[in-house]
Amino acid sequence: MPDFFPFAGIRYSNGADLSARAAPPYDVIDEEQRAALEAAHPQNAVRLILPRDGAVEGDRYSRAASTYATWCADGVLVADPEPRFYGYRMTFDGGRRHTIGVLGALTLPEPGDGSVLPHERTLPKAKSDRLALLQATRLNLDPIWGLSLTEGLTAAIDTTRELGRCSDEDGTIHTLFAIDDPAAQTAIRDAIRSTPLVLADGHHRFETALAYRDERRRAGTADPGADAIMAFVVELADDQLRIEPIHRLVHGPADWGAGTGSPLRQRLAASFEVIPAGPNTPEAVARLVGSMRANGSLGLVDAEGVALLVADPGTAARALACEPAPVAGTDAALFETVAVPLLEGATIEYRHDAIGVAALVAKGVADAALLLRPVSVADTRAAAIAGARMPQKTTFFAPKPRTGMVFRSLGESG
Repeated sequence: MPDFFPFAGIRYSNGADLSARAAPPYDVIDEEQRAALEAAHPQNAVRLILPRDGAVEGDRYSRAASTYATWCADGVLVADPEPRFYGYRMTFDGGRRHTIGVLGALTLPEPGDGSVLPHERTLPKAKSDRLALLQATRLNLDPIWGLSLTEGLTAAIDTTRELGRCSDEDGTIHTLFAIDDPAAQTAIRDAIRSTPLVLADGHHRFETALAYRDERRRAGTADPGADAIMAFVVELADDQLRIEPIHRLVHGPADWGAGTGSPLRQRLAASFEVIPAGPNTPEAVARLVGSMRANGSLGLVDAEGVALLVADPGTAARALACEPAPVAGTDAALFETVAVPLLEGATIEYRHDAIGVAALVAKGVADAALLLRPVSVADTRAAAIAGARMPQKTTFFAPKPRTGMVFRSLGESG
């Protein structure tokens, strides 16, 4: 079972309001938001997680390490004197909902031990980027997100001693708490160690940490800090989680514009019934999302407007026959096995906001968007327990913990 222990976090020293210094996770930040975060504060955490190159191409990783060292030397960042767990609460939907979890150091599993259950496949490029950053900084800058199967974990997380807070652009309030009581720490550690941990978010960082640990072992380097990763652990319960879909933006090649009609719709019609559903407006997109839920279908946004995509049952059954049952029922698997073969020559981007991706299509930033339905908590649990990985970018857990509330140095072994 997974081991989970306190660590001495590294935190901003000046002020309890971290709104100007905290950032979203690196993989949801676009270039416009990156610039806005840099402008918000000269010590915003984005300068560590998404550093920019200086005079030499590719030196951004060493620049992140140098920035961190400077902030520590100047007293901007300070280490807590003793290891502790950190309670973390996200309050959202106007205060009506919340997610409560705990931040600690998760011991990285050995091959085949089954203590941590990933549920998505990953993209190699993202892993190589995060490995270079980890090698340069020797820091866990933002936590992976794990889901505990242990009932009652939430009740064991103390949220009375506040250390800092911030608000994000969506109005979510993020609050960090100190958990120093030995009995409370033991209760949390025992709860998390009693069942396998489902990896909800941060697959690239998790696999990067495994690669770095193994790299250090091959070099014969004793490095206890590299044997663990900072993790945000939440009880796997419906009232603690919100899962949103991740949609696909499609950029087609130039020859898609040849001929008459919509070349994309013509391609998709080979395996889908394309049912027009109006113009590309926010109201029509919202109705389309509702129709997708009611009909069990995908959605399409393109230059002609919006449409339902109803997969041919026989084609879908054949394409998904080799997928495990918990995966075969997801829209992401349907997209990968049925839609992608029809999109030869296209490149795909991933975004989680349906209205936002439709607006990008309307502006001509992308040729089209395929909209997907969200995966349920139950399906996520079933896939993980079955040892089945869903396609990359299947689930978007929201809200996202903010980067910059606390960091973990690999020099800290726990």
